[in-house]
Amino acid sequence: MSMSQCPVILVHGWNSHPGIWKKLMVHLDAAKIAYYRFDHSLLKNCSIPEISRNLHAYIEGICHENDYSGPFDIVCHSLGTSIVRYLLEVVDGPGQELSVRQVIGIGPLNTGSALAELFNDPKHRDTIISALTGVFVQDDFDPASDKIIQDVRPGSKVMRDLRSAGLRQDISYRVIVTSNPEALPDFFPLFQGKTWELSDDGRYQVTLDGDGIVSNRESQLPGVSLDIIPASPGADENLLSLDQYCHICMPKNPLVIERIMQYLTDQ
Repeated sequence: MSMSQCPVILVHGWNSHPGIWKKLMVHLDAAKIAYYRFDHSLLKNCSIPEISRNLHAYIEGICHENDYSGPFDIVCHSLGTSIVRYLLEVVDGPGQELSVRQVIGIGPLNTGSALAELFNDPKHRDTIISALTGVFVQDDFDPASDKIIQDVRPGSKVMRDLRSAGLRQDISYRVIVTSNPEALPDFFPLFQGKTWELSDDGRYQVTLDGDGIVSNRESQLPGVSLDIIPASPGADENLLSLDQYCHICMPKNPLVIERIMQYLTDQ
């Protein structure tokens, strides 16, 4: 393993796969940064604590195979951040045996998901699931039996455990999100360019401060500034289409990748 840069662990999100990192990998290769893609796509019936234990074993395997005892950077998308944080803060938090320099969360779920609540809400469930079927959820999606969906509800035991554990002082946390300040519907057409979230009094509301699936409010961490990349089609040299700013496409967004690489190389 090259020691010129801190090696990187890549952790994808829910209903996703390691292929989302293809464009980022080109930049990691160019920078000669070693990387490893953790694949939990086959652990569909597992909870966040169960997947985090698999991630723990995966990292230990890398260290053993490469005779490596130094720190890692971890880049994670969406629910992958919940998996990573549960491992580092709840499982490994007391002993802090895993050496991690920074966690970079892309559209992370840090405080729980309003969508997870909507999936379980008798009044809104069918409408929300129907809108997202084929894009974000599968045809046979059953939220009641999906352990991960239950784990990211704001009042779940997993979310309570994360709040109780708190952030690790030996790790730098980065949070990269997008927003739709111009209220452009094509940003995420399924919700007219908006994102569902829960207000302080627990009511559902929509906001332009989000990526269509995760609101910026849900990505917040205590004392950590949000790195917001607003949708602005035609205003940059990449001439990005609006859909590249939405939650699903964020790992492929050139501006997001540029920000990730800055964090990985500017230490």
